Amino acid sequence: MPLHLTLRRSFVADHFHDRPGFQEARHGHNWKVEATLRLEPPEREAGCAQVLGAALDAWVREVDYTLLNDQAALGGCNPTTEALAHWAFDFLAKRGLAVEHVKVREKANYWAACRR
Repeated sequence: MPLHLTLRRSFVADHFHDRPGFQEARHGHNWKVEATLRLEPPEREAGCAQVLGAALDAWVREVDYTLLNDQAALGGCNPTTEALAHWAFDFLAKRGLAVEHVKVREKANYWAACRR
């Protein structure tokens, strides 16, 4: 039976939406990012929490206390929760992590997830 490791981090960032049909003034959120690795076989568990934690911390350093609209990694797209989930997923995957699931929460009842 596979094991899953999930870690969560918080960050603060502003964004605004200025696209046809989707416009909002600049505002901020206390965001949360959550990433899950599938550990198979279970022996792979050793050290994974530290590796995933360090990678999540690196991503958070890029977004914490920033204006998301200015992030080059978003390529000028509307900085939605969905875009952030894709960015975080790709960021972790490019670091060699077998990411299964990334969830970014903008509000208590609003989140987006990206899955393998």
